Amino acid sequence: MKRQKRKAGGRQGQGARPAAAQRQPNGGGAAATSSRRGFLKRAVGGAAAVAAVGVGGWYLVAEVRAGLREEDLSQIGNGIPAVVQIHDPQCPQCRALQRETRDALAAFDGSELQYLIANIRSDEGRRFAATHGVGHVTLLLFDGDGEHRDTLVGRNTAEHLERAFRRHLHAPGS
Repeated sequence: MKRQKRKAGGRQGQGARPAAAQRQPNGGGAAATSSRRGFLKRAVGGAAAVAAVGVGGWYLVAEVRAGLREEDLSQIGNGIPAVVQIHDPQCPQCRALQRETRDALAAFDGSELQYLIANIRSDEGRRFAATHGVGHVTLLLFDGDGEHRDTLVGRNTAEHLERAFRRHLHAPGS
């Protein structure tokens, strides 16, 4: 059986559009409009994602810088009393102590008390802990001259730590 040709201007069925209108990439019609809308939605969504990644990236860079500064143990004895946490980042008790310590330190100005970390997963952190004869989940308190003044072992509440830090700041030699 032979196929019959359709006439160019004929009806193709109720509500159907000519094939030429459907194939036009930038032409009018609902297909082109929906693809433009889709493009605009994707563009706006992409721009929002780039902005979120940018802000998140900036936050991550700031966190890394703060982390590097906190792990710089050469700051002990720089004139500002220090709280040094002997810390294992894989230890849940160490992470809990770190949260409580940071909460307690929020009551202090960075110029009156600094927070440092001796990460026992690093060579420097292990040596530091060994020099002071302590294990992780420990806070060592140093005066501004770098003299070890007190040791707090184990988890504590932020309130308890804040009181201990205030006593440390007001102790003779701090």
